[in-house]
Amino acid sequence: MTTRLGIRPAFAAKGPRLLTPPGVYAPQFDTDLLTGALRSEPIGGQTDVLDLGTGSGALAVIAAQMGARVTAVDISWRAVWTARLNALLNRASITVRRVDLSAACKANTFDLVVSNPPYVPAPAGKLSAHGVARAWDGGIDGRSLVNRVCDTAHQALRSGGRLLMVHSELCDSAESIDRLTGLGMTAAVTDKVQVPFGPVLQECRAWLCAQGLLDEGTATEGLVVIRAEQP
Repeated sequence: MTTRLGIRPAFAAKGPRLLTPPGVYAPQFDTDLLTGALRSEPIGGQTDVLDLGTGSGALAVIAAQMGARVTAVDISWRAVWTARLNALLNRASITVRRVDLSAACKANTFDLVVSNPPYVPAPAGKLSAHGVARAWDGGIDGRSLVNRVCDTAHQALRSGGRLLMVHSELCDSAESIDRLTGLGMTAAVTDKVQVPFGPVLQECRAWLCAQGLLDEGTATEGLVVIRAEQP
């Protein structure tokens, strides 16, 4: 897969029709980047896909439109109902369940796992349990949910199955590669893009600079897609 670099338009311009009420993550640049990776995967009627932390259901809808059998999970009831509504709006057949990551793969295994987890480093030191911050708050180093996605995908994937995950370079793509490799998977960054800061990073900018995660003059954020394959 060719690595790309540049600034791209927001997801809404070319994605499915989606409703995103307050408290549910609205698709943005990271969703667009992961969508491109998803569309590059061989997906058909016999492909079982798991969307971890589905939010609005954007990725689940696209996978279903590509012909996959899709299960989408989220811990937020609001996200679950939103994903179900968006599946109906787009006539996409999706099973949407409210479960924690640790319970996402207890009943089945999958050919493909996709995830856009919360990944923004946050100063609170404790993950947000409620509200819209739960969609982006990745803990003090941004990796609290990213690490869990890596571990869950390893457990959920069949032999030869693949993980596609997007996150910021602020939470260290090399660490994600090392973690997945340590689990026995083959992993690499397959796509990359620089995007303007959104409201969340603008709000956290001073703290991120104080932590040495950002330079004062930085105005864009690096996003990466990590692709890992189960042996």
